[in-house]
Amino acid sequence: MRHMEPTFDTVVMKFGGSSVADAEKIRNVARRLVAAKERGLRVVGTISAMGKTTDGLVALAREVSPAPDPREMDMLLSTGERISNALVAMAIHDLGHEAVSLTGSQAGIETDGAHTKAKIRHINPHRILASLDESKIVLVAGFQGVSAVTKDVTTLGRGGSDLSAVAIAASLGAACEIYSDVTGVFTSDPRIVPDARKIARISYEEMLEMSASGAKVLMLRSVELARNHGVRVHARSTFSDEPGTWIGEEGMEDAIISAVTYNTQEIVFTLTGIPDRPGAAATVFDMLAAEHVNVDTIIQNTVHAVAELSFSVPADDAPATRRGIERATEVLGAMTVDEDAGLAKVSLIGAGMRSHPGIAAKMFRTLADGGINLQMISTSPIKISCMIGREHMESAVRSLHAAFALEREPALEESARG
Repeated sequence: MRHMEPTFDTVVMKFGGSSVADAEKIRNVARRLVAAKERGLRVVGTISAMGKTTDGLVALAREVSPAPDPREMDMLLSTGERISNALVAMAIHDLGHEAVSLTGSQAGIETDGAHTKAKIRHINPHRILASLDESKIVLVAGFQGVSAVTKDVTTLGRGGSDLSAVAIAASLGAACEIYSDVTGVFTSDPRIVPDARKIARISYEEMLEMSASGAKVLMLRSVELARNHGVRVHARSTFSDEPGTWIGEEGMEDAIISAVTYNTQEIVFTLTGIPDRPGAAATVFDMLAAEHVNVDTIIQNTVHAVAELSFSVPADDAPATRRGIERATEVLGAMTVDEDAGLAKVSLIGAGMRSHPGIAAKMFRTLADGGINLQMISTSPIKISCMIGREHMESAVRSLHAAFALEREPALEESARG
């Protein structure tokens, strides 16, 4: 059955940093935006900072200060997107079309006050709409907004331009196209699994689990927002006209397992000597939440009235995690803290595993046959994740991709049913 993709009169086109890494690529992005305008669409572009600009600014800040002030970091990091959007606007003008570049605050993106990890609270798109009504291409600096309370510049966290694009699309009732240097969402990382297959369509929930488990095509929070507001997202390549991957309500109906993902950017903290009493774990995680730490896998064991608690966090959250643990010790007393940065998380994602028992057993057997020991395990209705030694990550991903025959089209994946 052929699926008809939705049609819209307005499109939000987001381009990642690799898409605007130099002057010629900037001109190429301008040509893409103009081509959409000449097809009769109202066009909004959301452009990331050029290449590794943000990484360079972070490194510069840490040269100046070992612990940069979060407010000033937002002031600094927000400049990268402003530069690239202004440059794309200049290139559009040279192509004979009108364009206007806007900062996040000028575009009406209001956030909370959590610097470096702000959440969008509201978008007032009146200035975007006014410019579209004037037949202009509107360019919005992604990754940023303005605090509704303090009026300070805020940034949305790593990958935040995806979030900006989806939020703007939701506010305009528009289509959303996410352009990067890959042609869509694949069954695994093609750099590790050469026969990984591009997925034509995938459900919001599967994409959520993939993003949470290490797939870098879309920021996790952008997928959540797309699901909550029914925004259809088309992930595709800046450098190719071929169709990409549609993310929406329906996924691959016949697929049991959709993808194998990995994440090498997590640290496992283990706390020992925690009092075994009600509220002890809650105290730890309350303190971590106060530091805006995103905790993933959690395991707790109790022996002789003393608890041991292990959990994983993104590597970027390690300093905030240490602060949270220090605050927890003030309430719970001294505890032993161990950090393990040598693990990787490998995950199977698939909505079909709900109705097919034996998936976990097959995953564990495949890893065992490869001599790979499991350190931690977590599950959801459509995901199974294992923490393993980082040195085994690539072989684990390849073995699981082969064991579940993900190189085949879904209708042919009979081997995964056992």
